[in-house]
Amino acid sequence: MALELSLVSASPPGGLAASPPPPAAIPGKEQQVAGVGILLQISMLVLSFVLGHVLRRHRFYYLPEASASLLIGLVVGGLANISNTETNTSQSGFSLSPKPFFANFGAIVTFAILGTFVASVVTGVLVYLGGLTFLMYKLPFVECLMFGALISATDPVTVLSIFQELGTDVNLYALVFGESVLNDAMAISLYRTMSLVRSQAAAGENFFMMVFQFLETFVGSLSSGVGVGFISALLFKYAGLDIDNLQNLECCLFVLFPYFSYMLAEGLGLSGIVSILFTGMVMKHYTFSNLSNNSQRFVSAFFHLLSSLAETFVFIYMGFDIAMEEHSWSHVGFIFFSIIFIIIARAVNVFSCAYLVNMSRPEHRRIPLKHQKALWFSGLRGAMAFALALQSANELPGGHGKTIFTTTTAIVVLTVLLIGGSTGTMLEALDVIGDENRSIENYDDNNGYIPPTYEEGSSSGGGLRMKLKEFHKSTTSFTALDRNYLTPFFTSQTDEDDDVFGEQPQNQRRGFYDQ
Repeated sequence: MALELSLVSASPPGGLAASPPPPAAIPGKEQQVAGVGILLQISMLVLSFVLGHVLRRHRFYYLPEASASLLIGLVVGGLANISNTETNTSQSGFSLSPKPFFANFGAIVTFAILGTFVASVVTGVLVYLGGLTFLMYKLPFVECLMFGALISATDPVTVLSIFQELGTDVNLYALVFGESVLNDAMAISLYRTMSLVRSQAAAGENFFMMVFQFLETFVGSLSSGVGVGFISALLFKYAGLDIDNLQNLECCLFVLFPYFSYMLAEGLGLSGIVSILFTGMVMKHYTFSNLSNNSQRFVSAFFHLLSSLAETFVFIYMGFDIAMEEHSWSHVGFIFFSIIFIIIARAVNVFSCAYLVNMSRPEHRRIPLKHQKALWFSGLRGAMAFALALQSANELPGGHGKTIFTTTTAIVVLTVLLIGGSTGTMLEALDVIGDENRSIENYDDNNGYIPPTYEEGSSSGGGLRMKLKEFHKSTTSFTALDRNYLTPFFTSQTDEDDDVFGEQPQNQRRGFYDQ
C-alpha cells in the first residue's frame, strides 16, 4: 500500500525574540538547522534499509523491517529529546495487484467496509462502557466512537513483508492487503463523520447528519478518485502517447494524475487520501495497460521505489515523533483495557464477516479457519491510526485528545513490535506457509476470475444464505462486466497483461479459494 508523504523541515525560533542575533546570522542558522534535519532523516533511511537487508539475509524474522525502522526513530528521537535539539520535523493502492484483489473482491469489501464499521462501533461502545463502570478513563460517547474509528485502521506492512518472504497463500495475502487499503478509507470517513457529529450543537439531528456526512465523505471521495482514474485511462488510450519520443511526457502525466485526484478531493472538502487510494487502484487496473512497454517498466520501478521509501520513512517518523511528542501516561488503565477491547473487536470483525462470506460460498471454496486466524492476527495498527490520533490531540478538549494519542501510540508500538515480530511463528503454527494444495491454472486461464458453481443439492440455510448467495453472484457479475465491457472500453487491449507491478514471488502464487 502506498502512502502520500509530504516532508517539511522547519526550525522553531524559540528564544530568539528576547535576544535577537544579528540579521545576517538568521538565514545561515536556519539553513544549517534545516540541513542537519535533512541529513538526520536521510541517515535514518539509509540505516533502516541496510539493517533491513541484514535482517532479511540472515532470515531474522523476529525483528521485521518496519519494527527496525520504528526502533531507529524511537532511539534517535529519544536522543534528540534528551539533547533538547532545535531541529523539528513534521509531515503531513497503486501497489495492489489487481487479479487477486478482484478475485476476492466480495470478501475484501465485506471485511473492509462492514468489518471496519463493526470493529469501530464495538470498540467505541466497549470503551464507553468501560468508562461508565470506572474501569478506565471516561470519555463522551462520540469521542469513544472517534477513538474506535481511528484505532480500527489497520496497517499490516510488517505482516505482509513476512508473508512475501515466507511464501503464503496468495488469497490470504490479497485479503490482508486489500482489507488494509479499503479499511483506511473507511476508518478515515468514519473518523471525519464522528468529528463533524461532535461539532454539531443540535443533538437531535446527529443520527441523520452522521449518515449524510459519512455518505458525503466516503462516496464522494470514492467517486472523485474513480472518476479521475477513468479519465486518465481514456486519456492514455486515445492521446497517442505510447511512442518512444513521448515517453517522458507519458510518465510525467501518469505520476501527476494521483496527486491531481488528491488535491481535487481536498478542494471539494472530501478526503484526499481516500480519493488517491481508489485512483491508484483504477489506474493500476486500466490506465497502466495503456502505457508503452518502456513507460510500464519505468513507472513500476518508480512507484516501487516511492513505496519502499514511504513505508520505511513513515515508521522512522512515527518512532521519532513518539519520542519527541508530549504524552499523557496518567491513565494506564485506559491503555490496558483499550488493547483488550480492540482485540475483541478485531475478533468480532474477522470471524463474523468470514462467517457471512462463507455462507455465500460452496464448501470447498470457503475461507479456512486457519486463514481467519491469520487475518485476525494481522490487525496491526500503524501510520493511519497514528495520524488520526495526532489530529485528535489537537481537536479534542482537555486531556481527552492527549489520552487518545498516548493510547494509540502505545498500541502502535506494541502491535508492530510484538505482533510483527511473532508473525513468522504464527504462520508456522497455523501451517499456512507454502500451501500447495491448490493450483492457479484456472485463475490464469480465466484472467483471474473463476465464476463460482452452486450445487443443486446444497442446502439453502434460510433466507439469509440465499440473499448472501445473490450478493455473491452479483460480485461475480461485476467481474464479468469488468472483463467483457470495462476493460475493453478503458484499455487498448482485451487481454489482461501479466502483472509486472507488485507481484509476489512465484512460490507465493498458489491456491485460490475463489468467490
